[in-house]
Amino acid sequence: MRRVILVPLLMLFIISCSGVKQTQEEINLGNYKSAITTALRNVAENKSKKGNQPYIILLEEAFKKNVDRELQHIAFLKKDNNPANLEAIFNAYLELKDVQEKIKPLLPLQIFEEKCQAKFAFKNYDNEIISTKNKLSNYLYKNASTLLETATSKKDYRKSYDDFAYLDKINPNYKDVNQKIQEAYSKGRNYVNVVLINDSEQIIPKKLELDLLNFDTYGLYDKWTVYHSNSQENISYDYEMELAFTDINISPEQLTERQLQREKQIKDGYRYAVNSDGNVVKDSLGNKIKIDKLKTVKCDFYQFTQYKSVQLRGNIRFIDLQTQQQLNSYPLISEFVFNHQYATHEGDIRALEEKLLPLLKQSSASFPSNEQMVYDAGEDIKKNLKAILNRHRFH
Repeated sequence: MRRVILVPLLMLFIISCSGVKQTQEEINLGNYKSAITTALRNVAENKSKKGNQPYIILLEEAFKKNVDRELQHIAFLKKDNNPANLEAIFNAYLELKDVQEKIKPLLPLQIFEEKCQAKFAFKNYDNEIISTKNKLSNYLYKNASTLLETATSKKDYRKSYDDFAYLDKINPNYKDVNQKIQEAYSKGRNYVNVVLINDSEQIIPKKLELDLLNFDTYGLYDKWTVYHSNSQENISYDYEMELAFTDINISPEQLTERQLQREKQIKDGYRYAVNSDGNVVKDSLGNKIKIDKLKTVKCDFYQFTQYKSVQLRGNIRFIDLQTQQQLNSYPLISEFVFNHQYATHEGDIRALEEKLLPLLKQSSASFPSNEQMVYDAGEDIKKNLKAILNRHRFH
Protein backbone atom coordinates (compact mmCIF):
# COMPACT_ATOMS: atom_id res chain seq x y z
CA MET A 1 0.00 0.00 0.00
CA ARG A 2 2.83 2.43 0.86
CA ARG A 3 4.42 1.75 -2.51
CA VAL A 4 1.15 2.54 -4.33
CA ILE A 5 0.91 5.89 -2.53
CA LEU A 6 4.58 6.81 -2.94
CA VAL A 7 4.68 6.36 -6.73
CA PRO A 8 2.18 9.16 -7.54
CA LEU A 9 3.80 11.42 -4.93
CA LEU A 10 7.18 10.81 -6.51
CA MET A 11 5.78 11.62 -9.96
CA LEU A 12 4.29 14.88 -8.68
CA PHE A 13 7.62 15.80 -7.11
CA ILE A 14 9.48 15.13 -10.35
CA ILE A 15 6.97 17.18 -12.37
CA SER A 16 7.17 20.01 -9.85
CA CYS A 17 10.96 20.04 -9.93
CA SER A 18 10.92 19.96 -13.72
CA GLY A 19 8.57 23.00 -13.85
CA VAL A 20 10.76 24.96 -11.42
CA LYS A 21 13.88 24.07 -13.39
CA GLN A 22 12.28 25.13 -16.66
CA THR A 23 11.16 28.45 -15.15
CA GLN A 24 14.69 29.10 -13.89
CA GLU A 25 16.04 28.35 -17.37
CA GLU A 26 13.60 30.89 -18.84
CA ILE A 27 15.02 33.53 -16.49
CA ASN A 28 18.59 32.56 -17.36
CA LEU A 29 17.76 32.96 -21.06
CA GLY A 30 16.18 36.36 -20.49
CA ASN A 31 12.63 35.16 -21.16
CA TYR A 32 11.33 37.02 -18.14
CA LYS A 33 7.72 37.39 -19.30
CA SER A 34 7.40 33.65 -19.90
CA ALA A 35 8.91 32.93 -16.46
CA ILE A 36 6.52 35.41 -14.81
CA THR A 37 3.52 33.77 -16.52
CA THR A 38 4.54 30.28 -15.36
CA ALA A 39 5.29 31.40 -11.81
CA LEU A 40 2.02 33.32 -11.54
CA ARG A 41 0.02 30.35 -12.73
CA ASN A 42 1.50 28.06 -10.08
CA VAL A 43 1.37 30.57 -7.24
CA ALA A 44 -2.25 31.49 -8.06
CA GLU A 45 -3.29 27.85 -7.59
CA ASN A 46 -2.16 27.88 -3.94
CA LYS A 47 0.25 30.51 -2.69
CA SER A 48 0.54 28.81 0.73
CA LYS A 49 1.54 25.45 -0.71
CA LYS A 50 5.07 24.50 0.27
CA GLY A 51 5.76 23.07 -3.18
CA ASN A 52 5.07 26.48 -4.74
CA GLN A 53 7.68 28.30 -2.66
CA PRO A 54 10.31 28.15 -5.45
CA TYR A 55 7.88 29.86 -7.81
CA ILE A 56 7.46 32.80 -5.42
CA ILE A 57 11.22 33.31 -5.34
CA LEU A 58 11.44 32.97 -9.14
CA LEU A 59 8.56 35.41 -9.60
CA GLU A 60 10.36 37.94 -7.43
CA GLU A 61 13.55 37.53 -9.48
CA ALA A 62 11.89 37.55 -12.91
CA PHE A 63 9.79 40.62 -12.03
CA LYS A 64 12.81 42.68 -10.97
CA LYS A 65 14.88 41.73 -14.01
CA ASN A 66 11.99 42.36 -16.39
CA VAL A 67 11.34 45.83 -14.94
CA ASP A 68 15.02 46.78 -15.13
CA ARG A 69 15.34 45.66 -18.75
CA GLU A 70 12.08 47.25 -19.91
CA LEU A 71 12.86 50.61 -18.29
CA GLN A 72 16.32 50.59 -19.87
CA HIS A 73 14.75 49.83 -23.26
CA ILE A 74 12.20 52.62 -22.81
CA ALA A 75 15.00 55.06 -21.89
CA PHE A 76 16.89 54.07 -25.04
CA LEU A 77 13.83 54.57 -27.25
CA LYS A 78 13.16 57.98 -25.70
CA LYS A 79 16.80 59.01 -26.18
CA ASP A 80 16.51 58.14 -29.88
CA ASN A 81 13.79 60.82 -30.05
CA ASN A 82 12.01 59.15 -32.96
CA PRO A 83 8.21 59.48 -32.86
CA ALA A 84 7.98 56.10 -34.61
CA ASN A 85 9.08 54.58 -31.27
CA LEU A 86 6.07 55.96 -29.38
CA GLU A 87 3.95 52.85 -29.95
CA ALA A 88 6.68 50.58 -28.57
CA ILE A 89 7.13 52.87 -25.54
CA PHE A 90 3.37 52.99 -24.94
CA ASN A 91 3.02 49.20 -25.12
CA ALA A 92 6.03 48.71 -22.83
CA TYR A 93 4.46 50.87 -20.13
CA LEU A 94 1.14 49.01 -20.51
CA GLU A 95 2.86 45.65 -20.08
CA LEU A 96 4.75 46.82 -16.99
CA LYS A 97 1.47 47.93 -15.43
CA ASP A 98 -0.29 44.73 -16.50
CA VAL A 99 2.29 42.52 -14.75
CA GLN A 100 1.89 44.51 -11.54
CA GLU A 101 -1.90 44.23 -11.69
CA LYS A 102 -1.61 40.43 -11.98
CA ILE A 103 0.68 40.16 -8.97
CA LYS A 104 -1.20 42.54 -6.64
CA PRO A 105 -4.17 40.23 -5.91
CA LEU A 106 -1.73 37.53 -4.69
CA LEU A 107 0.04 39.72 -2.14
CA PRO A 108 1.36 39.17 0.40
CA LEU A 109 3.55 36.26 -0.74
CA GLN A 110 5.31 34.65 2.19
CA ILE A 111 8.77 33.05 1.89
CA PHE A 112 8.71 30.54 4.74
CA GLU A 113 12.43 29.72 5.07
CA GLU A 114 13.47 33.36 5.17
CA LYS A 115 10.46 34.31 7.32
CA CYS A 116 9.75 37.33 5.13
CA GLN A 117 7.58 38.45 2.29
CA ALA A 118 8.57 38.60 -1.36
CA LYS A 119 9.37 42.16 -2.41
CA PHE A 120 8.06 43.82 -5.55
CA ALA A 121 9.02 47.43 -6.27
CA PHE A 122 5.76 48.57 -7.82
CA LYS A 123 5.60 51.89 -9.65
CA ASN A 124 2.74 54.04 -10.85
CA TYR A 125 3.05 54.26 -14.62
CA ASP A 126 -0.23 56.11 -15.21
CA ASN A 127 1.34 59.49 -15.99
CA GLU A 128 3.82 57.93 -18.42
CA ILE A 129 1.04 55.91 -20.09
CA ILE A 130 -1.24 58.94 -20.52
CA SER A 131 1.58 61.19 -21.73
CA THR A 132 2.84 58.64 -24.24
CA LYS A 133 -0.68 57.86 -25.41
CA ASN A 134 -1.32 61.53 -26.16
CA LYS A 135 1.94 61.88 -28.09
CA LEU A 136 1.27 58.62 -29.96
CA SER A 137 -2.30 59.69 -30.76
CA ASN A 138 -1.09 62.97 -32.23
CA TYR A 139 1.59 61.17 -34.25
CA LEU A 140 -0.82 58.53 -35.58
CA TYR A 141 -3.44 61.15 -36.42
CA LYS A 142 -1.03 63.29 -38.45
CA ASN A 143 0.46 60.32 -40.31
CA ALA A 144 -2.86 58.65 -41.07
CA SER A 145 -4.46 61.94 -42.14
CA THR A 146 -1.58 62.72 -44.48
CA LEU A 147 -1.73 59.22 -45.97
CA LEU A 148 -5.51 59.54 -46.41
CA GLU A 149 -5.09 62.83 -48.30
CA THR A 150 -2.17 61.72 -50.51
CA ALA A 151 -3.14 58.06 -51.07
CA THR A 152 -2.46 56.77 -54.57
CA SER A 153 -3.71 53.21 -54.08
CA LYS A 154 -6.19 51.09 -52.18
CA LYS A 155 -3.25 49.85 -50.11
CA ASP A 156 -2.59 53.40 -48.87
CA TYR A 157 -6.22 53.85 -47.81
CA ARG A 158 -6.15 50.54 -45.96
CA LYS A 159 -2.94 51.49 -44.14
CA SER A 160 -4.59 54.78 -43.17
CA TYR A 161 -7.66 52.86 -41.98
CA ASP A 162 -5.53 50.53 -39.81
CA ASP A 163 -3.77 53.48 -38.17
CA PHE A 164 -7.02 55.29 -37.47
CA ALA A 165 -8.62 52.08 -36.14
CA TYR A 166 -5.67 51.51 -33.79
CA LEU A 167 -5.84 55.15 -32.68
CA ASP A 168 -9.55 54.77 -31.94
CA LYS A 169 -8.79 51.65 -29.91
CA ILE A 170 -6.21 53.28 -27.63
CA ASN A 171 -7.88 56.71 -27.54
CA PRO A 172 -11.61 56.50 -28.37
CA ASN A 173 -13.39 59.55 -29.85
CA TYR A 174 -10.13 61.34 -30.60
CA LYS A 175 -10.91 64.39 -32.77
CA ASP A 176 -12.71 63.31 -35.98
CA VAL A 177 -11.16 59.85 -36.13
CA ASN A 178 -14.47 58.01 -36.54
CA GLN A 179 -15.29 60.10 -39.59
CA LYS A 180 -11.85 59.48 -41.09
CA ILE A 181 -12.12 55.74 -40.39
CA GLN A 182 -15.28 55.62 -42.50
CA GLU A 183 -13.67 57.65 -45.28
CA ALA A 184 -10.55 55.44 -45.39
CA TYR A 185 -12.70 52.30 -45.27
CA SER A 186 -14.92 53.48 -48.10
CA LYS A 187 -11.99 54.44 -50.33
CA GLY A 188 -9.98 51.34 -49.46
CA ARG A 189 -12.62 48.85 -50.54
CA ASN A 190 -12.78 47.10 -53.90
CA TYR A 191 -16.13 47.56 -55.59
CA VAL A 192 -17.24 44.72 -57.83
CA ASN A 193 -20.08 44.99 -60.33
CA VAL A 194 -21.81 41.61 -60.73
CA VAL A 195 -23.36 40.69 -64.06
CA LEU A 196 -25.46 37.56 -64.63
CA ILE A 197 -25.40 36.27 -68.21
CA ASN A 198 -27.67 33.54 -69.55
CA ASP A 199 -26.42 32.00 -72.82
CA SER A 200 -28.11 28.66 -72.23
CA GLU A 201 -31.34 29.24 -74.20
CA GLN A 202 -33.21 28.10 -71.09
CA ILE A 203 -35.08 30.23 -68.58
CA ILE A 204 -33.35 30.71 -65.22
CA PRO A 205 -35.93 30.79 -62.41
CA LYS A 206 -36.28 34.29 -60.97
CA LYS A 207 -35.93 32.93 -57.43
CA LEU A 208 -32.61 31.30 -58.32
CA GLU A 209 -31.37 34.50 -59.92
CA LEU A 210 -32.26 36.49 -56.81
CA ASP A 211 -30.62 33.90 -54.54
CA LEU A 212 -27.41 33.85 -56.58
CA LEU A 213 -27.16 37.63 -56.51
CA ASN A 214 -27.97 38.00 -52.80
CA PHE A 215 -24.44 38.29 -51.47
CA ASP A 216 -25.64 38.83 -47.91
CA THR A 217 -26.32 35.08 -47.71
CA TYR A 218 -22.82 33.96 -48.67
CA GLY A 219 -21.08 34.78 -45.38
CA LEU A 220 -18.04 36.32 -47.10
CA TYR A 221 -15.03 37.19 -44.95
CA ASP A 222 -13.28 39.85 -47.07
CA LYS A 223 -14.08 43.20 -45.49
CA TRP A 224 -12.35 45.05 -48.31
CA THR A 225 -14.57 43.78 -51.13
CA VAL A 226 -18.13 44.87 -51.90
CA TYR A 227 -20.31 43.11 -54.49
CA HIS A 228 -23.18 44.96 -56.17
CA SER A 229 -25.65 43.09 -58.34
CA ASN A 230 -27.33 46.41 -59.12
CA SER A 231 -24.70 48.93 -60.14
CA GLN A 232 -24.85 52.38 -58.55
CA GLU A 233 -24.09 55.51 -60.53
CA ASN A 234 -22.12 57.22 -57.77
CA ILE A 235 -19.60 54.38 -57.46
CA SER A 236 -16.56 53.85 -59.65
CA TYR A 237 -16.25 50.07 -59.90
CA ASP A 238 -12.83 48.46 -59.79
CA TYR A 239 -13.77 45.00 -61.03
CA GLU A 240 -16.54 43.14 -62.77
CA MET A 241 -17.67 39.63 -61.97
CA GLU A 242 -19.45 37.81 -64.77
CA LEU A 243 -21.61 34.87 -63.73
CA ALA A 244 -22.45 33.17 -67.01
CA PHE A 245 -24.63 30.11 -67.64
CA THR A 246 -23.58 28.47 -70.91
CA ASP A 247 -25.62 25.26 -70.85
CA ILE A 248 -28.73 24.05 -69.04
CA ASN A 249 -29.55 20.54 -70.18
CA ILE A 250 -32.79 18.97 -68.94
CA SER A 251 -33.56 15.35 -69.72
CA PRO A 252 -37.07 14.21 -70.68
CA GLU A 253 -39.23 12.54 -68.06
CA GLN A 254 -38.56 8.83 -68.08
CA LEU A 255 -40.56 5.97 -66.62
CA THR A 256 -39.01 2.51 -66.84
CA GLU A 257 -40.51 -0.77 -65.71
CA ARG A 258 -38.87 -3.98 -64.57
CA GLN A 259 -40.80 -7.17 -63.94
CA LEU A 260 -39.60 -9.84 -61.52
CA GLN A 261 -41.21 -13.24 -61.05
CA ARG A 262 -40.73 -14.89 -57.70
CA GLU A 263 -41.66 -18.35 -56.46
CA LYS A 264 -41.18 -19.73 -52.97
CA GLN A 265 -42.23 -22.65 -50.82
CA ILE A 266 -43.83 -21.58 -47.55
CA LYS A 267 -45.34 -23.36 -44.57
CA ASP A 268 -49.09 -23.84 -44.86
CA GLY A 269 -50.15 -25.64 -41.69
CA TYR A 270 -49.06 -29.10 -40.61
CA ARG A 271 -50.09 -32.75 -40.44
CA TYR A 272 -49.30 -35.59 -38.02
CA ALA A 273 -46.78 -38.21 -39.03
CA VAL A 274 -48.24 -41.72 -39.45
CA ASN A 275 -46.61 -45.11 -39.84
CA SER A 276 -47.25 -47.71 -42.52
CA ASP A 277 -50.29 -48.88 -40.60
CA GLY A 278 -51.80 -45.40 -40.65
CA ASN A 279 -51.28 -44.79 -36.97
CA VAL A 280 -50.01 -41.43 -35.63
CA VAL A 281 -46.34 -41.57 -34.68
CA LYS A 282 -45.26 -40.15 -31.31
CA ASP A 283 -41.87 -39.05 -30.01
CA SER A 284 -40.08 -40.41 -26.93
CA LEU A 285 -42.14 -38.11 -24.68
CA GLY A 286 -45.40 -39.28 -26.11
CA ASN A 287 -46.10 -36.14 -28.17
CA LYS A 288 -47.53 -36.47 -31.65
CA ILE A 289 -44.95 -35.71 -34.31
CA LYS A 290 -45.94 -32.83 -36.62
CA ILE A 291 -44.81 -32.42 -40.22
CA ASP A 292 -45.03 -29.02 -41.95
CA LYS A 293 -47.24 -28.73 -44.96
CA LEU A 294 -45.46 -26.81 -47.76
CA LYS A 295 -47.17 -24.63 -50.31
CA THR A 296 -45.69 -23.03 -53.42
CA VAL A 297 -46.62 -19.35 -53.83
CA LYS A 298 -45.91 -17.09 -56.79
CA CYS A 299 -45.79 -13.32 -57.23
CA ASP A 300 -45.18 -10.96 -60.15
CA PHE A 301 -43.30 -7.85 -58.96
CA TYR A 302 -43.41 -4.68 -61.11
CA GLN A 303 -40.73 -2.11 -60.26
CA PHE A 304 -41.10 1.39 -61.73
CA THR A 305 -38.35 4.03 -61.86
CA GLN A 306 -39.09 7.69 -62.52
CA TYR A 307 -36.04 9.60 -63.73
CA LYS A 308 -35.29 13.17 -64.71
CA SER A 309 -32.03 15.10 -64.57
CA VAL A 310 -30.67 18.57 -65.19
CA GLN A 311 -27.11 19.75 -65.66
CA LEU A 312 -25.99 23.36 -65.34
CA ARG A 313 -22.71 24.55 -66.82
CA GLY A 314 -21.20 27.98 -66.60
CA ASN A 315 -18.24 29.98 -65.42
CA ILE A 316 -17.20 32.96 -63.36
CA ARG A 317 -14.87 35.58 -64.75
CA PHE A 318 -13.23 38.40 -62.83
CA ILE A 319 -12.23 41.42 -64.92
CA ASP A 320 -10.08 44.40 -63.93
CA LEU A 321 -12.09 47.38 -65.20
CA GLN A 322 -9.04 49.66 -65.18
CA THR A 323 -7.05 47.48 -67.58
CA GLN A 324 -9.94 45.49 -69.07
CA GLN A 325 -7.87 42.36 -68.42
CA GLN A 326 -9.30 39.09 -67.18
CA LEU A 327 -7.90 38.18 -63.76
CA ASN A 328 -9.28 34.69 -63.22
CA SER A 329 -11.90 32.32 -64.55
CA TYR A 330 -13.55 29.45 -62.67
CA PRO A 331 -15.83 26.75 -64.11
CA LEU A 332 -19.22 26.03 -62.54
CA ILE A 333 -20.88 22.64 -62.98
CA SER A 334 -23.88 21.26 -61.15
CA GLU A 335 -26.24 18.35 -61.68
CA PHE A 336 -29.50 17.45 -60.00
CA VAL A 337 -31.24 14.09 -60.45
CA PHE A 338 -34.83 13.18 -59.65
CA ASN A 339 -34.91 9.40 -59.15
CA HIS A 340 -38.03 7.89 -57.60
CA GLN A 341 -38.88 4.20 -57.37
CA TYR A 342 -42.08 2.41 -56.47
CA ALA A 343 -43.64 -0.99 -57.16
CA THR A 344 -46.86 -2.95 -57.49
CA HIS A 345 -47.48 -6.69 -57.43
CA GLU A 346 -49.80 -9.46 -58.55
CA GLY A 347 -49.96 -12.71 -56.63
CA ASP A 348 -48.89 -13.77 -53.17
CA ILE A 349 -46.66 -11.16 -51.54
CA ARG A 350 -45.08 -13.85 -49.38
CA ALA A 351 -43.01 -14.98 -52.36
CA LEU A 352 -41.01 -11.72 -52.35
CA GLU A 353 -37.66 -11.02 -50.64
CA GLU A 354 -37.68 -8.61 -47.71
CA LYS A 355 -35.61 -6.02 -49.60
CA LEU A 356 -38.38 -5.60 -52.20
CA LEU A 357 -41.20 -4.92 -49.75
CA PRO A 358 -40.42 -1.23 -48.97
CA LEU A 359 -40.97 -0.31 -52.63
CA LEU A 360 -44.54 -1.58 -52.39
CA LYS A 361 -45.23 1.12 -49.81
CA GLN A 362 -44.24 3.80 -52.32
CA SER A 363 -46.50 5.22 -55.00
CA SER A 364 -45.87 7.20 -58.16
CA ALA A 365 -44.84 10.84 -57.72
CA SER A 366 -45.28 13.94 -59.83
CA PHE A 367 -42.22 14.84 -61.85
CA PRO A 368 -40.72 18.17 -60.75
CA SER A 369 -41.06 21.01 -63.24
CA ASN A 370 -38.11 22.16 -65.33
CA GLU A 371 -38.02 25.35 -63.29
CA GLN A 372 -37.82 23.41 -60.01
CA MET A 373 -35.10 21.14 -61.39
CA VAL A 374 -32.99 24.11 -62.45
CA TYR A 375 -33.50 25.77 -59.06
CA ASP A 376 -32.45 22.61 -57.19
CA ALA A 377 -29.31 22.33 -59.31
CA GLY A 378 -28.65 26.00 -58.59
CA GLU A 379 -28.36 25.27 -54.87
CA ASP A 380 -25.10 23.45 -55.60
CA ILE A 381 -23.99 26.35 -57.81
CA LYS A 382 -24.47 28.66 -54.83
CA LYS A 383 -22.18 26.51 -52.67
CA ASN A 384 -19.49 26.48 -55.37
CA LEU A 385 -19.84 30.21 -55.89
CA LYS A 386 -19.44 30.87 -52.16
CA ALA A 387 -16.24 28.79 -52.08
CA ILE A 388 -14.84 30.72 -55.05
CA LEU A 389 -15.68 34.12 -53.57
CA ASN A 390 -14.08 33.21 -50.25
CA ARG A 391 -10.95 31.97 -52.02
CA HIS A 392 -10.54 34.71 -54.61
CA ARG A 393 -8.67 37.85 -53.62
CA PHE A 394 -8.35 40.98 -55.72
CA HIS A 395 -5.03 42.77 -56.09
